[in-house]
Amino acid sequence: MARVHPDGWRQVGATGAAAREVETLERLATGLPDAYTVYHGVHWSRVRHGHALVGEIDFAVMEPGGNVLLIEQKSGFLEETADGLAKAYPGREKRVAVQMARSADALRTRLYAACQGERPALDSLLYCPDYTVRSPGTAGIDPARIVDARRREHLAEIIRTILPAAEPAPLAERVHRFLRDELELVPDVDAAIGHGERVYTRLAGGLAEWARRIDCQPFRLRVTGTAGSGKTQLALAVLGDAVAAGRRPLYVCYNRPLADHIALIAPAGATVATYHQLGDRMLRAQGGAPDFGHPDAFRRLEAFLADCRPHPDWLFDELVVDEGQDFQPAWRDSLLRLLRPEGRAWWLEDPMQNLYGRPPVELPGWVGLHADTNYRTPRAILDQLNRLLRPQYPLQAGSPLAGDGVEILTYASASGLMERTKTAVTRGLGAGFRKEAMAIVTFRGREHSLFTPLDHLGPHALKAFSNRYDLFGSPVYSDGDLLIDSVYRFKGRSAPCVLFTEIDFDEMDARSLRKLFVGMTRATMKLVLVMHERVAHHFLQEPA
Repeated sequence: MARVHPDGWRQVGATGAAAREVETLERLATGLPDAYTVYHGVHWSRVRHGHALVGEIDFAVMEPGGNVLLIEQKSGFLEETADGLAKAYPGREKRVAVQMARSADALRTRLYAACQGERPALDSLLYCPDYTVRSPGTAGIDPARIVDARRREHLAEIIRTILPAAEPAPLAERVHRFLRDELELVPDVDAAIGHGERVYTRLAGGLAEWARRIDCQPFRLRVTGTAGSGKTQLALAVLGDAVAAGRRPLYVCYNRPLADHIALIAPAGATVATYHQLGDRMLRAQGGAPDFGHPDAFRRLEAFLADCRPHPDWLFDELVVDEGQDFQPAWRDSLLRLLRPEGRAWWLEDPMQNLYGRPPVELPGWVGLHADTNYRTPRAILDQLNRLLRPQYPLQAGSPLAGDGVEILTYASASGLMERTKTAVTRGLGAGFRKEAMAIVTFRGREHSLFTPLDHLGPHALKAFSNRYDLFGSPVYSDGDLLIDSVYRFKGRSAPCVLFTEIDFDEMDARSLRKLFVGMTRATMKLVLVMHERVAHHFLQEPA
């Protein structure tokens, strides 16, 4: 199978001409040998803005010696005029031969300059998969360089005839570098972030689409989904469905930051709370008030919920439990008592994000659904995680981003930790990420982190949780512009650029692996790891 650059093209989900070119990519990728490379412009970040590689050229196929075949694809109907083949566009008509010659000449000039005097062979081919050229001799293009509907099944074979594989040559690397530069896929990081978010939302939305089609009586669905599989989108869709149908939905999770985030984006009419927030609200509705100064305040709330017989005002038609891996069996029973007799219950969980070592909650009689594809995390990060986890069933990558690998910085002392973390921030800024798109995530919790007392990291003002909430119940953060939080609190959220720091542990046990999994899968584009040098060998070793 030929290499295709850039990758992620299978996740484009394009329409029109771009969709036809994705079909062609599939034909080229499967029909050409491993030694060939196919460059293309049909990428997830370019579909809205045109998808030619350069000019009118849609594909460039390169053999190992550095020679290149340019392919222009013309889908749909063509016109055979006295001046050769033409393609009609709204308000104008373009001669195909002229377009191809102009684009090839422009590319040839820049390519030869980039190759510093060497001249790779550059040929062109017209591919029109929907049209049969009746008079190839008058098309204005060498008939041997036309692949029309009659010959489309032989496209790869014809390419290999025109562009036979030569012996690998040093020139090839210069041509590769030139073509990668020509693609200019995304002009800036901000554009990539926006496109990436839209593509992730679309791809991960599949879980929300087909999970909501399941029907069972009583409705009890347990969704075990990996990070980035679309569980949050599913939860929001379920809440929206309930509100639209006039039902009362309740969303309950474990982490306060996740509840705060969901509360901001959930539809009006949905009740959103952590398990302990829910107990607090129900207790106050009965005229009581929790004493959070007591060391067992949260256990007392749990005991209250366990014994509570809910008032009708606290009965719901739809229950969504998120972060189910962090829940206890008694909590399950308390929550199910809040469901009306015909109510529907959803349990969303990811065992790999179980940071508290709790055994799985048994849900006998529930229908189970597994979602194993991560659409959020670049494949380079998942590759690193697969080497760490060595799972029987590896993490499945669905993101269109390959990523540029995982950067690893090591330290040997507390002062080294701070310096290397500042270096990580510099790396993120140098890669084009603004501070608003970055997050420092600590491997240690707030109680034990060396970063907790800090309000600055070098010149960077830190935006850290103050452990206080305002009158509206929203968390209060310090006045910084670079977010910092622990892996425990950041679970359930993500950032384009994650600087995962303070990584240190005595042994690579299950708990350490789960913390690494959570922290590393928070990154949607770039990940920098800052770790103690005594644990770095786990990350630097070659895969078995």
